[in-house]
Amino acid sequence: MTRQVVLDTETTGLNAKLGDRVIEIGCLELLNRRPTGNHFHHYLNPERASDEGAVKVHGISDEFLLDKPRFREVAGEFIEYIRDAELIIHNAPFDVEFLDQELALAQLPPLAQHCAGVTDTLRLAKELHPGKKNSLDALCERYGVNNTHRALHGALLDAELLAEVYLAMTRGQESLVMELEEAPAAAASIGGVAVERARLMVLAAGAEELAEHAGVLRDIQKESKGKCLWLKLEGEASGAA
Repeated sequence: MTRQVVLDTETTGLNAKLGDRVIEIGCLELLNRRPTGNHFHHYLNPERASDEGAVKVHGISDEFLLDKPRFREVAGEFIEYIRDAELIIHNAPFDVEFLDQELALAQLPPLAQHCAGVTDTLRLAKELHPGKKNSLDALCERYGVNNTHRALHGALLDAELLAEVYLAMTRGQESLVMELEEAPAAAASIGGVAVERARLMVLAAGAEELAEHAGVLRDIQKESKGKCLWLKLEGEASGAA
């Protein structure tokens, strides 16, 4: 079974290199492209204040985070949750840099050593819609995903919206996979992928059926005053032979 984890974070600011930290992680699980209801969600004490601009985006106050666990306290649970899964992240380099920093501070290996890989939905959206806005809000509007309840950014809420957007963006891939899985057998190729096709049984007409067919053609020839196309084609074929 294909396991994917849609992931988002909120942070104290925009620059991990200047000491900004993760304050919220939200993840949801997809198995064979279907949400399972298995979520991972934690607010985190970043041990520093958030930038004013960041608070305006996510609305999470420093006071709210004071009694929340440090990342290192939930790191083991987080690693087990994402282990061997493909991560689906919007603007992945941003979140990966922050999570790698948190893992390093907890003296743990980077994200790449725990998951099966990372898919950046921002990069995917830019390839599908070059020259257009590809923010999460813009993609929700483009794919008909309801985000009217999103007044502020939130890691779990954004992961839920991103899951819907990702499934909508890649639905054509899903259709192709389903067609290939359901195709019956025999040698054929679609886009270089070998598929199987059902063998058709051919039943030859018997002498009685051929005689009846010839009689019907004679009647058509008579009623149409010599304009039976079938007989004309048969005559051309026998003449060519």
